[in-house]
This record gives sequence, C-alpha cells and structure tokens, in this order.
Amino acid sequence: MNNQLYGNLIFELSQEGRRGYSLPRNHFGPYAVPQDMRRKEDAALPECDEMTVVRHYTNLSNNNFGVDNGFYPLGSCTMKYNPKLNEEVAALPQFQNLHPLQPASTVKGAMAVVTLLERSLCELTGLAHFTFKPYAGAHGELTGLMTIDNYHRARGDWQRRKVVVPDSAHGTNPASAAVCGLEIIEVKSSADGTVDVDALQAIVDQHGDTIAAMMMTNPNTLGLFETHIPEIARMIHGCGGLMYYDGANLNPMLGVCRPGDMGFDVMHINLHKTFSTPHGGGGPGAGPVGVREGLQQFFPEVSPWHGNFAVLMRAYAYILSLGREHLREVGPLATLNANYIKESLKDVYELPIDTMCCHEFVFDGLKDKSTGVTTMDVAKRLLDYGYHAPTIYFPLLFHESLMIEPTENESRQTIDGFIAVMRRIADEARSEPETVKSAPHLTPIGRVDDVLAAKHPVVTYRQLQAES
Repeated sequence: MNNQLYGNLIFELSQEGRRGYSLPRNHFGPYAVPQDMRRKEDAALPECDEMTVVRHYTNLSNNNFGVDNGFYPLGSCTMKYNPKLNEEVAALPQFQNLHPLQPASTVKGAMAVVTLLERSLCELTGLAHFTFKPYAGAHGELTGLMTIDNYHRARGDWQRRKVVVPDSAHGTNPASAAVCGLEIIEVKSSADGTVDVDALQAIVDQHGDTIAAMMMTNPNTLGLFETHIPEIARMIHGCGGLMYYDGANLNPMLGVCRPGDMGFDVMHINLHKTFSTPHGGGGPGAGPVGVREGLQQFFPEVSPWHGNFAVLMRAYAYILSLGREHLREVGPLATLNANYIKESLKDVYELPIDTMCCHEFVFDGLKDKSTGVTTMDVAKRLLDYGYHAPTIYFPLLFHESLMIEPTENESRQTIDGFIAVMRRIADEARSEPETVKSAPHLTPIGRVDDVLAAKHPVVTYRQLQAES
C-alpha cells in the first residue's frame, strides 16, 4: 500500500496549488468584508486534489475497527451487530427530516413510534412508564437518580442522601450518584462474586433511614446472576429506599426475566447496546428511564425533546424485526456463547470464579503467571490477529481482569476462531513471550504510551510540527 496515502496526515499530502474543487464565477458583485472579520493570514488548510483526499480518508476508514468488519468481544458494553434494516427505517425521509420545533400536529407518526416503543419496553422490563428524554446511558442513570431524589423530597424524606453501590458496579453508578448530589456507600462482594448480603444488612442497620436507593446491575459486571435480589429488595424497601437497575447488562435478560418482576423500581436502558443501535465513539446514544406505577410524576425535565429520536427509531425497528418469539432467544444465546468461550479457555486462562456465567465472564490473565505476559500484552497481541481486544483491567476485583462478551449474534465459526487465537497467544506466551510483550506488530503504529497520550495529547498539525 502506498504509505504516502495511508500513513501520512492530510497536511503532509498537501501540494501548493492543487485543488479538488472549482467555484462558480461571482455574479453578485464585490462585497466588502468588515476588517474586524478578516483573517490576518490565510487559513492553514491542506491543498489536495480530490483523488488524494478520497483515497486518504478511505484508507483511514479501513483502519477503523467495528462490529461490521470483525469480532468485537468488548465486555460490559454489548457491542452487537446493527442490522442494516434499522438504518433504512431511521433514514426514511418522513422521520429523518423532522424538526423538533415542528407543530405537534405534523409529527403524529413520530409520536406514535415513541408510544409504541414505550409499550414494548414496559412489556420487556415489567415497568409501567418510560421517559425518552435522556441522551445516553449515563444521562439515564442521572435521570433515574433524580427521579428517586424527587420522590423522597416529595415525601419529606430530606435525609435520604445515600446510595448503596456494589464494589463490582460500573464506574458510572457512583459518578451519577455524585453528580446528583448523593453520597455513595460501597457494599462488598462475597467470594462467589455476588453482593454480600450480610455486609448489606450491616449497612442497612447503620444507615437505613438515610438510604435513598441501591443501584445494581444484573447480571453483574462479572457476568453473574445476582440470586439474592428478592432478599436485597426486601431489605432496601424495608428501610424506605428504592431499587435502581442499571440496564447496561440487560441483553442476557431479554426473554428470560424482567427487572420490574424482581423488585426494581427505576431503571435505565442503553438502547444503543441492548437494542442494537449504533454504539461507540461518543454517540449517538439513548438512555430511556422506566419506573413502576406511581413514580412517573417524579420524572425530571432533563431535555425538552425525546432524546435522540433516530436511535429510538432503530431500537423499535429491531424489536419489530425480531418479534416476541425471537426476542426470547436473545438472552439464552448470549449466555450460551459466553459459557462456550469460558469453558474452552479456562485451562489456559485463570478463571477466578468457576461457575455458570450469563452474557460475559472475567478471566484473571493467563493461568501461567511465570511468563510475565500481562492482560495488556494479550489484548495488544489480539490486534495482530484481527480481533478487537476485550475489556481489560475492569472490573477492579481482579488484578489482570480480561472481560469477554460475545453477544448472541456471533456464529460458532467466529467464536471457534477467536478461541483458537486466544489459545495460540497463550502458547506464544510460553514459547516466545517477547513477541507477545512487544505486540502489536501488524498495525500501522506499535504500542503507544497511553498515559502520555492522555496527559499530553497532540491535537493540531502545528503542535506536531513544533514538537518534531
């Protein structure tokens, strides 16, 4: 491949005098631009012909990894395939060209979609009402906690300012609680990876009259089903608190069980995960919040619009295309795929909790620790074999966490290929550890200094020129 078109910045491909456009002659006569609006010097823009520009950005796009071009086993984030039917429905001009300030009488079809999607989500979750205002999962978490806070304040329970969060929780849980102005109490996990009920009872005994809610993910971040939820719900409800369900791991629950039936009062759903809409790169997302009957009056006004409407369209198209009978297969197939990978690799990767998992599971690095090969090394070596790396070093319960989530979409052939590569990397760690430690070798750039990149990012071409 021509490295001048593939490995260089567009500025470096610039040649003075080259153009990829031609403007029509000015038929409107001269117009004087006010002096205070003029540049003191020409903008430092690259000068390239059209073919150079097209090839450059096409090559860059080919260097981007996504679900459409490879296996993406990113744990805790459900990177499932996005059916193209969803894109076609969302791109229909009758929906795509709507404006949020149109008269309500002209958007009755869009409002019908929102209503029908709400009914579907209520049926799938066992809750009574949803608001579609939040723009993302974390925004939904904040909205859910604000709903809980409004509920307690309306009852005069001003002292309820504490939120119980498991030590295995997603980082957004304590962050959302803090943004909402609430205090966090961490509850430890037991040896089997689920919430320690005795530890929770001690917290309830000490802080019961100040507990606003408990946030839980089920299955939890280790991919384990929390079997004590009915007991936990009785404890939290008994002291006056509410149960909050983090919907990040809802995917394996589809068709199996519903959060509302377990005793959860409030939840958010990551539509851009569970219901296949585009996910990653910072958006777009959607985090609708559902509540049991009686709590809908406490929804806060977090947005004047129905969130990212095109994402809602994609999610509803996904639900309709699968239908009731096939939505029931999502959770069981996701669970089957995850357990198949886990059982196929646990002889060479450390499995700290050896039990049935749901949609995802966590290894604690390689079983043979004498090689010195870390989870980071394994993740980087996977890039050489054409796979996106799983989530690494999270959850924080294990030193070398490697979290794998295959989703229900992946075929037996794809999963077998991934298993074979993971076993090969384990063999390489023993026979040629330096190859793994110095990976990746086949990517456009080698291993970068992540800390340096985060602390001192180079974000402009001029800065790059100055530093070089």
